[in-house]
Amino acid sequence: MAFVPLQETKKQTCERMQFLNNNKIVGVNMTQPISRYLDHAVLKPELTRKEAEEWIRSGIEYKVKTVCVRPCDIDLAVKMCAGTETGVSCVLGFPHGTHCTESKIAEAKLYVEKGVAEIDMVANYGWIKSGLWDDVRREIRAVVEVAHAGNVLVKVIFETAQLTLEEIAKTTELCITANADFVKTSTGFNGEGATEEGVDCMIKTAAGRIKIKPSGGIRDAARAKLFIEKGCHRLGVNGSSTPAICSGQPNTSQGGY
Repeated sequence: MAFVPLQETKKQTCERMQFLNNNKIVGVNMTQPISRYLDHAVLKPELTRKEAEEWIRSGIEYKVKTVCVRPCDIDLAVKMCAGTETGVSCVLGFPHGTHCTESKIAEAKLYVEKGVAEIDMVANYGWIKSGLWDDVRREIRAVVEVAHAGNVLVKVIFETAQLTLEEIAKTTELCITANADFVKTSTGFNGEGATEEGVDCMIKTAAGRIKIKPSGGIRDAARAKLFIEKGCHRLGVNGSSTPAICSGQPNTSQGGY
């Protein structure tokens, strides 16, 4: 499906500004505006530079926690987000997690040098399904050590649609021992995104020892609130869904993360 740049009507602009000035979306566990739970994804491979810039600007205007960008857009995002309330996160080993461990380590070093605040790395879920737990843990820990040395957080993407609940629980425990900061459900590019069953499994296993980030399929405020009220700390959403989530209005965008 062709990419459609974000364009606001005057009415949508007024709704967004009203929301930012007086957020009315609240939930049991929400301690801040819903925008501050969002990692606003700017990840579609077909995005032009102009389109990526538009999506990053939209995230900044909505005061999302981070814009989650492609590696090629790190410099652009860091420059645009400087002096704003929005940080920069970047995907690593994306979207399949099959890069060599040495490549993932090199990516992490480069991202830290470029000034990202957070890294969303894809675990090698083929290794997870093979039961190669020591290899998976070793790779995650290696990336975490590089990132933490530069005060950068690490989220580990499982691609839960490809895993059993037992594998999700085991990988969550493994990420805790590897000292990662978040466990994350999905890339948005391979199978179903965040499900209640998968997220509940992460939350139960984590038991407060690591943060949780559902991603994929979160396209409106109701779905976002559902996961926040479960106790999740961050949400991965496509940039096209941010306006609907923040305004509480129906999502009229087509396709997406």
